[in-house]
Amino acid sequence: MQNLNAISQRRSNAVPQLSQREKAAIVVRFLLAEGAELTLADLPDDLQAILAVQFGQMRPVDRNTLANVVAEFAGELEQIALLFPRDVAGALKALDGKISPQTAARLRKEAGVRQAGDPWDRLRAASAEVLLPFLTSEAVEVAAVMLSKLEVAKAATLLGRLPGATARHIAYAMSRTNAVTPDTVYRIGMSLVLQLDATPDRAFADDPEKRVGAILNLSTTETRNDVLSGLDEADQTFADGVRRAIFTFANIADRIAPRDVPNIVRAVDQGALVSAFVHAGSMGGDMQRAVDFMLSNISTRLADGLRDEMQALGKVKPKAGEDAMLAVTTAIRDLEASGTLFMHGIVPDEEA
Repeated sequence: MQNLNAISQRRSNAVPQLSQREKAAIVVRFLLAEGAELTLADLPDDLQAILAVQFGQMRPVDRNTLANVVAEFAGELEQIALLFPRDVAGALKALDGKISPQTAARLRKEAGVRQAGDPWDRLRAASAEVLLPFLTSEAVEVAAVMLSKLEVAKAATLLGRLPGATARHIAYAMSRTNAVTPDTVYRIGMSLVLQLDATPDRAFADDPEKRVGAILNLSTTETRNDVLSGLDEADQTFADGVRRAIFTFANIADRIAPRDVPNIVRAVDQGALVSAFVHAGSMGGDMQRAVDFMLSNISTRLADGLRDEMQALGKVKPKAGEDAMLAVTTAIRDLEASGTLFMHGIVPDEEA
């Protein structure tokens, strides 16, 4: 950009009277001509419209006028030490990540402020648990647009949690999204964000079923079975939800893909793995089935070696066995959290 001092030296007193809008148009045009990167999209819509209209009304500007306007603009900039947002929306954007999400949501609701910027940025940042209800409550066309705007991994996770028929309908609706306009996509995003803002604040991030399930995941088999039996008597629906949130050693054969078993075996200390297999095998049923499943999906040499160690170990004390099985399920959950494996059937609401 040319030196502003050099520009100001060429100023002349014979300069026409200009409105603030005309001066703004001149400054913006000058900066664009100099290759400056301006983010005019951050301006309110009405100001963008005013600027565009003013651009269309402008006539050629001589050098003296340009020099005076730019010098005046530079002088005003030099006097500014700090800038603050002009409204709550701007303040929330400036404080993003500095205040809690709960406080930001409350301030946005109280002020009636819409989420600034692209609504899809906020939707992409939301968890799968938050987004999942939209896929079942909105029209399939809206759900198709939503999945198209999300990251592929998150979209795949959401689609996998839907009943088969619903997932197929949404997938087919995606084939009809080529004609959807950007404005429609934006309005859909704003509608979904407004629904997020209308959701009452919750003290707990997870549903009760998931919270109870997380606790029972780390409980002993005896405690887990006793609690579930009690829940069956008190509230069968709630008990079923808790069971869907639980992942234990007995669920391995049903929820783990055979290709992921070698990764699990490598992630667990071999001594703990042998103890877990011995203890689970002594319990029979789904526990024994889980052991057989894992041994049948690793190399024959490794499986034979583990069987020899199991036979040599003999029996395992219940507490040590429970701890060993917990080490296996914890390793599986860690692998799931890192994206190394995907557990099937955690939400088994399959179509009949």
